Amino acid sequence: MQKIDSNTVAIIGAGASGLMAAITAAKTGSTVHLYEQNAKPAKKILASGNGRCNISNTQVSSADYAGDNPEFSSFALEQFNFKSLEKFCKSIGLYLNILDDGRAYPLSNEAKSVALAFENSAKMYGVQIFNDYPITGIEKKENKFYLHTPLNRSQAYDKLLIATGSQAAPQLGGNESGYELATSLGHSIAATYPSLVQLHLNSNVHEKMAGAKQEAQVSLYINAQKEFTTQGDILFTKYGISGFAILDISQGASQALLNYQAVDISLDLLPKFDRQALSSQLLSTSQALPNYSIEQILSGLLPSKIAKYLLEEAKIEPSTPAKQMHTKMAKQIASKIKDWRFKVSDTHGFKHAEVSGGGINTNEVNPKTMESKLCEGLYFAGEVLDIVGRRGGFNFAFAFASGYLAGKNLN
Repeated sequence: MQKIDSNTVAIIGAGASGLMAAITAAKTGSTVHLYEQNAKPAKKILASGNGRCNISNTQVSSADYAGDNPEFSSFALEQFNFKSLEKFCKSIGLYLNILDDGRAYPLSNEAKSVALAFENSAKMYGVQIFNDYPITGIEKKENKFYLHTPLNRSQAYDKLLIATGSQAAPQLGGNESGYELATSLGHSIAATYPSLVQLHLNSNVHEKMAGAKQEAQVSLYINAQKEFTTQGDILFTKYGISGFAILDISQGASQALLNYQAVDISLDLLPKFDRQALSSQLLSTSQALPNYSIEQILSGLLPSKIAKYLLEEAKIEPSTPAKQMHTKMAKQIASKIKDWRFKVSDTHGFKHAEVSGGGINTNEVNPKTMESKLCEGLYFAGEVLDIVGRRGGFNFAFAFASGYLAGKNLN
């Protein structure tokens, strides 16, 4: 057993929050050892945003998060806001490109720039990074933390940060190890669920429409009550439905499924039309093109794959001549286009989720320091906590803010 001098810090997990905490703690004089189970740090950073890394957002508040207590995120986000992050990034040689909608990316447009900047900065400040080094257990004895590895090595540390992330994206190393380590030290875990994830549908038509894409307004219904509406692209798939609009509603859908609630989505496939105007348009186009089929009429408004099966769902034969279109039929089709309901049966799982909801109970953590209320010297940061953000850089924003706050208090 190796004993390390006082004022030493162990951080488990070299992702966004762990790297930020390591740099922050090392800058203020701590000896920092950063343990990473993967072959290299920042694996999820490298894969995020299709390799571009939406690193943060200019407008962030606790309203952008979910969890048993989203307000837990407020102090960290105020202490380390976007301006603070931008200044920090410049200090490590990373420049940002800010889009009109507030999303921020590395100026290089490569996630690799983010990963390298953080890793190089950590090393510059003396952080020792141990790759391929999973932590299998933790003991606390005489105010010291002892980390156990598969090699049965044990080291003693004054303070410990768990920043292991969640079980989202297991192919990138996501797992439940952080929850297991936390529970071994007395913490409880809010049930976890996939978020920012595609949805499975209980229908007979989604598979037939696989590959069809459309800009749509999507509403989420839980137990028949409308909970949330957003707009963006949707993509029908063999298993159900994907697209940015679906990712945006998936947090609420996934959490409701976890609680055995009834989950439905409503698709408005032509949000620029109101129902009456759409009905009139269908009728007038059919009258102008009487020898077309109704499917051909509808294919001028929607992708052909969608047009065919939407008509079948509306109980209208697609080959019906347009000259047979009447007011009632036009209204029937318009109603289906404006409110096509699907029952959600499941999510596409943690493997395909960008993040996870649930995690370490935030009531057991001090929001002003990220220190455990149950175990002195133990800290948490990032996605391992029961805080999950919406799409648009918000999960990274909390990871960096909570990592900074934890790092500042690890001394």
